[in-house]
Amino acid sequence: MIGLFTDDKMWFRPKSFGWGVGLPLTWQGWLMMVTHVALILGIVALLRNAPLAMFGAALTVTLLPLPLYASRTEGGIHWRWGRGK
Repeated sequence: MIGLFTDDKMWFRPKSFGWGVGLPLTWQGWLMMVTHVALILGIVALLRNAPLAMFGAALTVTLLPLPLYASRTEGGIHWRWGRGK
């Protein structure tokens, strides 16, 4: 089971313009993206009455998986000006 997550397959396609990742290419990418969004929304809902704590927790959860996104994106994460440029 662990081998499904440790292969060298890329999970995300790169964005055409800008910085970041595009849509997922594999089920692992979809699972990661859906889990990430659900976790952020859960923190926001749970801490809605404590805005400072909500901001800190949401920011941390947002930034924490960026190295994993970068390592699983074709070509890594960097600024792009369009395909082939």
